[in-house]
Amino acid sequence: MTRSSRPAVDPRIVPAFGVTRDGQPLSYNRAPAPDLSGWIARLSVAKLQMLPGHTLSCGLFADTAGIRIQLAGAFEVGTRDGVQDHTRGALFCGPQSRLMPVRVRGDFTSIGISLRPSACNALMGPVLPEYVDRVVPTRRWSPEYLLSLLDPAGSPEDWLSALEDVVRQEIAQHKGTGPDPITARFEEIAFADPVMSIAQAAREIDVDRRRLERLVVRDFGMPPKQVLKRARALDMASHLRGVADGDEGEALALRYYDESHLIREFVELFGMSPRQFTAQPLPLLTLTLEARQARRLEMMKRLIPGDRRPWE
Repeated sequence: MTRSSRPAVDPRIVPAFGVTRDGQPLSYNRAPAPDLSGWIARLSVAKLQMLPGHTLSCGLFADTAGIRIQLAGAFEVGTRDGVQDHTRGALFCGPQSRLMPVRVRGDFTSIGISLRPSACNALMGPVLPEYVDRVVPTRRWSPEYLLSLLDPAGSPEDWLSALEDVVRQEIAQHKGTGPDPITARFEEIAFADPVMSIAQAAREIDVDRRRLERLVVRDFGMPPKQVLKRARALDMASHLRGVADGDEGEALALRYYDESHLIREFVELFGMSPRQFTAQPLPLLTLTLEARQARRLEMMKRLIPGDRRPWE
């Protein structure tokens, strides 16, 4: 499916970091420092100013676990544990199996650290299958500690650099522990070729299939087949929101047998058809998709960190 129209835009919000060519909001997001690239997937700052009285109805869908620090704004999120209300604080967000509905009130400032698949197992200890589609207060670092590092008057780069230092300190306390190269390689496959069979992926990585399946569940929180299905859907969602390389549209569509296959999986993961998805503004989700797609292109060596992105 190619885009038949521009994705909808919410005129009642003003993004702090500009918009894409289609008018979609952008965050400030970047790759981690080289010494942290095995541990951190992406760092980002999202800032949205909303017209008084406007409540934003949207959703979140992240394929990685991570830390989300809320500096401003109140939001309601539908998790596996039920609907939760959060304001200023720090949260551990598990990887998601599907879209989680979100409602935001007031100007919104959020800082995110997305973690590589095996970082949680190696550093912080959460058993990821237990945290899929869940949002809980941070435990390794208290919310008060993380918030104390972030000067409200500081720049986005100041905030991200401070959080990178926190991760460096944690790594130093776990000497001899490193990310798992097997799940790191599977992550690359999910970005580059998510239609690959699990048997072929095991051969590519040179690992027994059962061991690969066990490690992927440990580090992604779900079976490898589900990880690849989610990756296909997130790539297509990025294309529909206009935050992907436009030249890939046909190739992304060919990952599905036909349009009914695409619609079925899209409804399963996003709760709506591709047409409905394009017709809604979904600014918060678009920010997450854009950061993921920038990382994907960088990992595939199709984009150099810091270069202008195809959708800008």
